[in-house]
Amino acid sequence: MRKLLINTTALATVAGLAASVALADVSIKATHETAFIDKDSEVAANKGDYQTSASEVIFSFSNKTDNGLTISYNAELNSDTGTTAANRIDESYLSISGGFGKIVLGQTDDAADSYALDSGDLIAEEMNTGKTNSATISTTSDIALNNDDSKIAYHLPAMGGFTAGISREDNGTSAAANTETDIISYGARYALDLGGLPVTIGAAQTKQDTAVGTKQTSSTNIGIKAVYGNISAIVSRGGYVAADENRSNNGIAASYKMDNGITIGVHKTDSADSDDLNEKYTNQGIEVQYAIASGLTAVLNMENYDYDAGTSDETTSDDGSITKLTIKAAF
Repeated sequence: MRKLLINTTALATVAGLAASVALADVSIKATHETAFIDKDSEVAANKGDYQTSASEVIFSFSNKTDNGLTISYNAELNSDTGTTAANRIDESYLSISGGFGKIVLGQTDDAADSYALDSGDLIAEEMNTGKTNSATISTTSDIALNNDDSKIAYHLPAMGGFTAGISREDNGTSAAANTETDIISYGARYALDLGGLPVTIGAAQTKQDTAVGTKQTSSTNIGIKAVYGNISAIVSRGGYVAADENRSNNGIAASYKMDNGITIGVHKTDSADSDDLNEKYTNQGIEVQYAIASGLTAVLNMENYDYDAGTSDETTSDDGSITKLTIKAAF
């Protein structure tokens, strides 16, 4: 009798666990891309052709509670060229959403990333590499301060066409309190219809604490996107301020989606650093995407760039061109 009771209890427990698992929606997605790149550069170390690859597997779990909350967990594993075991998991976070909005806890992008509008958003394989080893010039107008470190974020529920969110990354207590580098990030978007023309306006900013007496590091973005049929366009402006850095960047891009599975995009960006006399960067290019089959795409990019070091810490100017062919698969 006792053995029967134990077996019955075990079966009930397993059935309960199975029922709990069944309540959760589970999805698995995967992507892979391989790129063949040829670069012509005035810097010998940056010249030549090479190949890269990147793969990602995304596990998503979601469940709805009895009181109407939606609880989700996401984990993203990547194997980009050069990825080490330490950063094999790209993102791992929990989200809790309901009528109040959404709270996100864990390793994911800063809130500003969800609301910034950059001209490169219309380009599938944004490169804008310019002088590859330069760390003193911005190559896009996107938010420059963004990482996947652990943070807490809150996103308001959509109100008409308005959405907004804020996140905070606590980097902990250091031996000297004035050297903490906590990051706060926020942004908003507003979507409206102008006589049948859908328009979205986005603005975002991220600020990072620095030692007392030094310039606070911050990154800003503002952009406007308009869609007319198969044509999309974005105009954007970004800024980055830090010690000995005061960069501004302007970007513009447009794309046209054809009925035969081909999408053509063009883009141009200009950047300068007012703290470093005559340091500037320009990039312009064209991209052709071709949908070979469902989930399989070929992307061809061709770009020209020009970088002038000016009075920055960089000593070598550079100009050249880049050609890149990418094969992308999604599962």
